[in-house]
Amino acid sequence: MSPLYQRLSQLEEPDADGLFELFLEWVLEDLEIDLYPAQEEAIVELLTDNHVILKTPTGSGKSLVAVAMHLHALARGERSFYTSPIKALVNEKFLDLCRIFGPARVGMMTGDGAVNRDAPILCCTAEILSNIALREGKDADAAYVVMDEFHYYADPERGVAWQIPLLLFEDSTFLLMSATLGDTRAIETCLEERTGKPVMVVASDERPVPLTFEYSEVPLHEAIENLATSGKAPIYLVNFTQRATAEQAQNLMSRNFSSKEDKKAIAKELVGARFDTPYGKDVQRYLKHGVGLHHGGLLPKYRLLVERLSRKGLLKVISGTDTLGVGVNIPIRTVVFTKLCKYDGTSTRILSVRDFKQIAGRAGRKGYDDEGFVVAQAPEHVIENKRLEAKSSNIRGRRKIVRRQPPKRGYVPWNADTFRRLVADAPEPLAPSFRIDHGMMLNLLQRPQDAYRKGGGYRRLIELIGLSHVHQGRKRRLRRRARRLFQALKRASIVRVEPAEYFRGQAVVVNEDLQVEFSLMQTLALFLVEALTALDPAHPDYALDVLTLCEAILESPRAILLRQMDKLKGELVAELKAAGVDYEDRMKRLEEVTWPKPRASFIYGLFDGFAEIHPWVEHDNIQPKSIMRDMYERYLSFNDYVRELGLERSEGVLLRYLSNGFKTLVQSVPESDRTDEVMDVIAFFRTALTRVDASLIAEWERLMYGGGGAAGPSVALDQLPPLDISQDTRSFQARVRAELHALVKALAEGDWEEAAASVRQAPDDAWEPDRFEAAMAPFLADYGRLIFDHGARLTDKTHIKPEGKHRWTVAQVLVDPEGDNLWAIHGAVDLSEDTAPSGPMITLDRVGT
Repeated sequence: MSPLYQRLSQLEEPDADGLFELFLEWVLEDLEIDLYPAQEEAIVELLTDNHVILKTPTGSGKSLVAVAMHLHALARGERSFYTSPIKALVNEKFLDLCRIFGPARVGMMTGDGAVNRDAPILCCTAEILSNIALREGKDADAAYVVMDEFHYYADPERGVAWQIPLLLFEDSTFLLMSATLGDTRAIETCLEERTGKPVMVVASDERPVPLTFEYSEVPLHEAIENLATSGKAPIYLVNFTQRATAEQAQNLMSRNFSSKEDKKAIAKELVGARFDTPYGKDVQRYLKHGVGLHHGGLLPKYRLLVERLSRKGLLKVISGTDTLGVGVNIPIRTVVFTKLCKYDGTSTRILSVRDFKQIAGRAGRKGYDDEGFVVAQAPEHVIENKRLEAKSSNIRGRRKIVRRQPPKRGYVPWNADTFRRLVADAPEPLAPSFRIDHGMMLNLLQRPQDAYRKGGGYRRLIELIGLSHVHQGRKRRLRRRARRLFQALKRASIVRVEPAEYFRGQAVVVNEDLQVEFSLMQTLALFLVEALTALDPAHPDYALDVLTLCEAILESPRAILLRQMDKLKGELVAELKAAGVDYEDRMKRLEEVTWPKPRASFIYGLFDGFAEIHPWVEHDNIQPKSIMRDMYERYLSFNDYVRELGLERSEGVLLRYLSNGFKTLVQSVPESDRTDEVMDVIAFFRTALTRVDASLIAEWERLMYGGGGAAGPSVALDQLPPLDISQDTRSFQARVRAELHALVKALAEGDWEEAAASVRQAPDDAWEPDRFEAAMAPFLADYGRLIFDHGARLTDKTHIKPEGKHRWTVAQVLVDPEGDNLWAIHGAVDLSEDTAPSGPMITLDRVGT
């Protein structure tokens, strides 16, 4: 048993007083800390079943208050939820609560799968809890709800997910937490009226680590050097674009912030770390110099490495984006804002007080620092003009100063007064955000408890709009939209109105064939399944077209598509110039260029028909593109594609896209539509992703197949059964072929290091790069080159032979220009000790005849 749950099981009277004493003892004896007054106050209110809005600074122990709420729920035999805006935080909290309460009592639900979904403590994203509220309302088993990062309530796109549980869970007790809530009186009033329970606001500006604020008018490199030499590292340099983040990291290489001892310690920590992508060498160079890099375009393994080195105090400066505000576990002493304005997707604006405080609050972490520092840089041109004035004043016969002008784009002026206002002001009041769509309506229409009530789920939707926190004018517009959505569902025969059986009047009935759990992604997956029936499995391009349909339902990674378009434009310009086409005609032709969209007319035609009977989908949801298809057609590796398109600073974007595409192939393409060629496509991307970061796919497959995905059972994390990848023979053989093809590709390119990384290394018989080079030397001497094309990847070139339980011998024919094909790769697969290896499976025996 975990210490806290063991204490609870020994408590004779789990009343409020007993639980409070038990919790205090656990905090003092096991965690060896004291509670702050605000923590104690919040816990006391929760133990008496009052709602609590907790407004305390970052690092003030809000998570510990949430633990007390989960403990209270367990003591009462009730269920509690923890919600967060991002999956990474949900996963982190899930692991924390497993350690505190034991894995049998904690579950998790994300879009990727579920673990122990019936557990008394469930961690999930806010959207998942919102869907539960829509489907089950006050009948949901959700007595206690923790909503972390509650300032997302005001998010224009996602805020509705934070509001719906407040409206529909009438009998629940809520803990709403954030460091930047601002005025919440409107929320307090609505919540108290809706539930009949008091809402207690626990607020404190007392930080465990106080902050000192400074406005800097010296050049950035000087400011950082001054901070580092005065003992104020580690420093987080806040940028608002990934490009600026990378440029600042490069600029920092000209200064030496780390001691020789620190650099030796960093080098020791980096032993075994793989920097095997195009941008990896830059990341490694920065880290060895004591400079970290942190933004969403980085691969997760690099971001996690930066966070690990930071926690050990080895990085003096980290150049990152403003994603620092949520879910980044980096101990920082000083936060430096390079700007006080940012582009918000529409225009450039001064930071909101909430955004500023969310980021600034990360400075000075408890347990690391006695004081934190927040520095804001003046605009670059202001700093430069001040330097020019100082220089001129020191010269006899002052020269006329040529002042630098502010940037014409992406800039809004700020000064020291702006900074002081951001420091002094309270966060802006949370503006409620409420939206309705077909998904929300269908969730309500399918509620079993409304099936026999007059008005059914449609009335519930109108009531929900009336309960929402938005103003009356907005409610009127929402009611009009609800009518339009409902009429669209009727026209599509998704719902019908018929005489009621149990009361006088008419009832709304949902088409019985509609899936119970509705979401936009599930609907697009339904489109995919229907669209697949329009393909001919015997067509040579069938597998490629399956891949194209999968890509069409994925969100478009604009950074990659724009680079594809740039590449096509560059090729077209060269072609037109060579043909002597004049400038104006070239420009007209270039305006017509877009990224590749294979089978676009076919896809749009299918989607038009689908949209007629599924009116909630919009044409923006279908987005033909060719990233995965382009990679597979040309058999390009992750690194090949990054180099070709210059995506070094967006490797993380490409990895996320490929991961989502791989999951779509696995989850949404029915088994009956998976030809051997489709299985090879799946195996190709699994191998490509594993080569970049094996842990990502291993973790997802464990959730999907072992931990209760969409169809699987839901069990505790420590009870997940081991996977056996050989049980699915076709998938296993496709994975073997994909690994062998990756090895042959590396050999054909003479990339001996990549070849060594493509096989499982036997401890007593390792295949290092030089061994591959030596093994291939006779082949290359005889034939000149190794052929790697479509013919070399045909299934007849691969031989897989069982050699007992969980053992196979494998061979891959090497194709030569003469057609002799006498050489082959010979190896083995041994799954006797690990039936689900995350990395390469094949151990090599020999390369030869």
